[in-house]
Amino acid sequence: MSFFPKISFQREVEEYLTQVFRNNELITALGTQEVESKYQSLLSHLSHPPAFTIVRVNTHLASVKHVKKLLFEEIQKQFKGLCVPVLEHPKLQDILLIPVIGPRRDLKKHVSEVIVGAHCGYAVLRGAHVYVPGIISTSRFMKAGDLVSVYSDIEGKCKRGAKEFDGVKVFLGNGISELSRSEIFSSRGPLNGMGIRMIEPVYLSPSFDNVLPSHLFLQNLPSVVVSHILNPQPGERILDMCAAPGGKTTHLATLMHDQGEVIAMDKIANKVKKIKQNAELLQLNCIKAFCYDGTKALSVEKREDEQEGPPFLPESFDRILLDAPCSGMGQRPNMAYSLTLKEVTSYQPLQRKLFTVAVKLLKPRGVLVYSTCTITLSENEEQVAWALKTFPCLQLQPQEPHIGGEGMRGAGLSLDQLKLLQRFDPSAVTLQGMDSNSLQDSREDDLISLANKDCIGFFIAKFIKSNSK
Repeated sequence: MSFFPKISFQREVEEYLTQVFRNNELITALGTQEVESKYQSLLSHLSHPPAFTIVRVNTHLASVKHVKKLLFEEIQKQFKGLCVPVLEHPKLQDILLIPVIGPRRDLKKHVSEVIVGAHCGYAVLRGAHVYVPGIISTSRFMKAGDLVSVYSDIEGKCKRGAKEFDGVKVFLGNGISELSRSEIFSSRGPLNGMGIRMIEPVYLSPSFDNVLPSHLFLQNLPSVVVSHILNPQPGERILDMCAAPGGKTTHLATLMHDQGEVIAMDKIANKVKKIKQNAELLQLNCIKAFCYDGTKALSVEKREDEQEGPPFLPESFDRILLDAPCSGMGQRPNMAYSLTLKEVTSYQPLQRKLFTVAVKLLKPRGVLVYSTCTITLSENEEQVAWALKTFPCLQLQPQEPHIGGEGMRGAGLSLDQLKLLQRFDPSAVTLQGMDSNSLQDSREDDLISLANKDCIGFFIAKFIKSNSK
């Protein structure tokens, strides 16, 4: 049940993906019709938001039961009495799931329009209000307090400050303007406050602006799974190689009961600052964040100083998470993917450089988890095949919890190897809307099953290092 058009790609990228998802291994196993159906379903899912909003509870500060109660009260307030459940997950006992109601097809569109950028639009579809920096255009005479319809410029063609826009735009819902047009496009520069308060979004999700900020962390379900699979233990030394903005970093520290050491690295200073802010907000003290390029994190010489940061000596870490920079094609919602084929294919060599460093930094019997939020073979299963061939010391390991599907055919891995991998594929479930009536009629087990499948596209592989060779 598509509400939005399928995600669009640049022509070369579309041709590349078509080859990936119609590869010979897949067609031999599933048949041409099934392969084509799954691929088209995936393209539709990617342009729509996941069926659930997922929040991870900071169990370092409060119990899940306590936060669940507070969150339920907050959602009741936001949704003005509409009864939306807050669910606990049987296998991920530190998250809460809130069903997303929508798409709502009966919303009346207003004459006054606001156009927002694509990224702002995607945030609105997942429950956010519209902040001034995200606004590109408004109708000519818009005043504070006006009812407005909000649209996303998914192709990035609207000019800032335009009084009307006739290009490709997607309806996101209705809101109330907090500011006038002249205030938004003031010569003093863009403001940072709220521009449009959404009152009738197409997809109804709670807003988490200043809602229990020390107790909740917004995360996609597979991103939470990753930290559980790494399974850090109190007292261990853990490396999160590409850590910003710190969701997984803070989760690892929480799972360790803030005992031990979590080293977080990112090569962009502002992102490192965000990691530190999140650690402070969640009151986690075992995290040490450094601005450093992960490809250069291995030290070839023993250092004389007592410096605790990178580069590090070989075999310095008990467990390593490499949530690698990737093409990001699994992110949802995304209606128009802008990267070129050259950009898409640039990630594989970078991931291999980071992976090589990670293997050398890992202690014997240490655990390495590799993950991406993309759907390509080259960044996922092909990387696993390359790693097993390049590093005889690595062995694939079962994953617990195993909530996603098995790996995808096409990289030459055996069926047993594919079963050890975890690929979250949104096309594994039928795209469906949810209204308050269907929500009340749904069994909790069915809702949990839907949340496990209707999430972002994601990939996880777990390795153990058998010896120091």
